[in-house]
Amino acid sequence: MADPNYLSDADRDRISAAVGEAELLSAGEIVTILAERSDGYTDVALAWSAAVALLALALLAIAPDFYLGIYDRILAGWGHEWTPRAILTLAAGVAAVKFGAMMLLQLWQPLRFWLIPPPIKTMRVHDRALRAFRIGAERRTSGRTGILIYLSMRERRAEIVADEAISSKVDPQVWGDAMNAMLVELGQSRIADGMIAAIRKVGAVLQVHVPRAADDVNELPDRLIEV
Repeated sequence: MADPNYLSDADRDRISAAVGEAELLSAGEIVTILAERSDGYTDVALAWSAAVALLALALLAIAPDFYLGIYDRILAGWGHEWTPRAILTLAAGVAAVKFGAMMLLQLWQPLRFWLIPPPIKTMRVHDRALRAFRIGAERRTSGRTGILIYLSMRERRAEIVADEAISSKVDPQVWGDAMNAMLVELGQSRIADGMIAAIRKVGAVLQVHVPRAADDVNELPDRLIEV
């Protein structure tokens, strides 16, 4: 669930009102989603922890006398006899400690998300937006005119996904203006204003390509969905 501190109730009302106003101009149905994050990235955290553990083992292999000497002085005392079994046990212990410590460090969310490579963030946000679109908007309108504006806060990324009747008429690059308008406001930490700017840009595009019919009805909720 998105952090309730991102938006006030007044902000949520403003976003819903902007959706309603934009939909008056066209047959499009705009769905807005604000997500706290688009993935847990457990696989990335495990990969970093495994890399740290392997690095520790590599250092132990490169300079074994140094590390075994430290162990002798701290725990075993002088004259400790290192058998192959003892060395393997130490190596396994070092790897386990490093792995666990790195996993614990990544429980701190700012570090966890800082360590995620940007392309992975972009891919996960895109995939999550597509899944959300398929559940909440795709083919849920009579004219297949649903469109999703998706904003993922932790990754600081957004997506616009359109249904068949819109995507067949509008080049994906057209949504660049809407994205840029959103990002300008988000850069100033004005989340609601960013969503509203994107809604208005999307509404203007929809008015041109899927004009409103006389018998058009509102088929999808106007309220912001927070996940």
